[in-house]
Amino acid sequence: MDWGTDLWDQYDVIDKHTQSGLDLVERYIKFVKERTEIEQSYAKQLRSLTKKYAKRGSKEEQDCRFMNHASFQEILNELNDYAGQRELIAENMMMGICVELTKYLQDIKSERKTHLSDAKKAQQNLESSFKHLESTKKRFAKEWAEADKATQQSDKIENDLNATKLDVEKAKQHAHARTHAAEECRNDYAAQLQKYNKEQNFFYYTEIPQIFNKMQDMDERRIRRLAEGYCQFSDIEKKVLPIISKCLEGISSAGVKIQEKQDSLLFIEQHKSGFERPGDVEFEDYTQGIKPATSDSSLNPPKVRTKLWPFSKKHKPAATEDFSHLPPEQRKKRLQAKIDEIAKELQKAQDQSEALEKMKGVYEQNAQLGDPSSLEPQITETTQNIGRLKGELTKYESWLSEAVGGEESSNTINNNSQHGIVGADQSHNIYTEFDDEFDDVEPPIGQCAALYTFEGNSEGTISITEGELLSVMEEDKGDGWMRVLRASGEEGYIPSSYVKVTP
Repeated sequence: MDWGTDLWDQYDVIDKHTQSGLDLVERYIKFVKERTEIEQSYAKQLRSLTKKYAKRGSKEEQDCRFMNHASFQEILNELNDYAGQRELIAENMMMGICVELTKYLQDIKSERKTHLSDAKKAQQNLESSFKHLESTKKRFAKEWAEADKATQQSDKIENDLNATKLDVEKAKQHAHARTHAAEECRNDYAAQLQKYNKEQNFFYYTEIPQIFNKMQDMDERRIRRLAEGYCQFSDIEKKVLPIISKCLEGISSAGVKIQEKQDSLLFIEQHKSGFERPGDVEFEDYTQGIKPATSDSSLNPPKVRTKLWPFSKKHKPAATEDFSHLPPEQRKKRLQAKIDEIAKELQKAQDQSEALEKMKGVYEQNAQLGDPSSLEPQITETTQNIGRLKGELTKYESWLSEAVGGEESSNTINNNSQHGIVGADQSHNIYTEFDDEFDDVEPPIGQCAALYTFEGNSEGTISITEGELLSVMEEDKGDGWMRVLRASGEEGYIPSSYVKVTP
C-alpha cells in the first residue's frame, strides 16, 4: 500500500498532511531552542551562585584549612563544573538539533514544493487536453448536424418535381461535402479521445502515483529525521552524564571525607598559647604576721594576685613586627609563616634576576634583539630587592631562633616534659635550615588525581590523562590553575577543576 495507489485522488489531503509534518519540525526546533535557553540560564545562575559563596581573602583562606570549610569550597567547584556541563548540553542541542534540523527543513520544503508543482502541472496538462477533447467533440457534433441537415435537404430537392437536375446535383454535392467534413471531425474527435484516454491513464496510473509516492518517501524521511532529533534530545544529555555523575560524586565525597576530630585538632594547633596553667594560690596567714607595736603594712603590703594575661581581653598588647605580642606557640607559627613567605619572594626575585641576566647576555650577543643597557634599571632594582629580602629573612630567622630558645628555657623551669617537644621543634628547624642550604629540590605539597583528560597546548601547561596520579607543587592562587608534577618528571600548570586533591 502506498499513497500513489490508495490516495491517487487525495491531492488536497496529501498537501495538508505534508505541510502539517513540516510545521511539526518547526515546532520541535522552537521547543529545543527554548530548552537551550533554560539550560543557559540555569548554568548562568549556578555560576553566579558559586561565585557568590566562594571564599575570598586571607581570613577565609585560613578557614579553608579546616576540612568542613574546604569541603564546601570543593562542592562549589564541582557545582561550577556541573554548570559547565549544562552549558555544553545547551550548545550541543543548538548545533546538533536546531541548526541541523533548520537546514534539513529548508531542503525538504524545497523538495515538497517541487513535487506539488509537478502534480499541478500534470493536472493542468490533463485539463488542457480534456478541453481540447471537448472542443473537438463539439465541432464534430456541429459538423454532423450540418451534414445531416444537408443530406435531408438534398433528399428533399431530389424528390421535388419542380427541381432541376442542376439543383439536385448541387444539393447532393453540398451534402457530400458536409458529410465528408463531419467524417473528418469524427476522426479528429476519435483520435483526440484516444489521446486523452491515454494521457488520463498515464496521469492516474503512472504520473500522479509517482509524484505521490515521492511525497510519501519525502514525508517518511522527514519522520525518520525528526525521530533522530527526538533521540538526540536525550543522547546529548546522556553523553555528559558520566562527567555530571563525577561532579555529584565529588560533592558526596567532599562531605564524606570530613573528619571532625581533625578539624578540632587543627583548631587547637592554630590557637594554643603554650602557657602553663596557673598554679594553686598559696594561703597567706596574716594572723601570724600581725604585731601590735609596729605596722609593717607600708613595708610588706599584702600580695595581690595579678590578672592572668592569656584570659584578659581589656588590655590587648599592641602588635609588633617580631610578633612578640603573641603567645609563644602562635609567635613561632607566625614567624615561620613569615619566613616561608619571604623565602618564596626571594626565590622569585632570584629567578627574575637570572632571567634578566640571560636576556642581557642575549642582547649583548645580538644587538638587533634589544639594548642591554635598557635592562640595567630592572637588574639594579631586582638586586636591591634581593638584598632587602635576604636582610628580612635573616632578621626573622633570628627572631624565630630567639623564640625557640626562649621557650626552651622557660619550659625547662616550668615543666621538664615540654623540653623534649621544644627540642624536637628546634632540631627540626636546624634540619630545615640545612635542607634549605644543600637541597634546592622543591618538595610536593600534596597529591591529586586527574578527573578528566586535559590537553596542555599553551605555554606553561602540561597534558594529563583521566585517572593519572599527580604531585601538587603549587596550589590554586585563585586564578583557576595549579602547578603539578607528573611521574615522568614533567611539570606545569593545569586547571584546578580537572583534578581532585587526595588526602
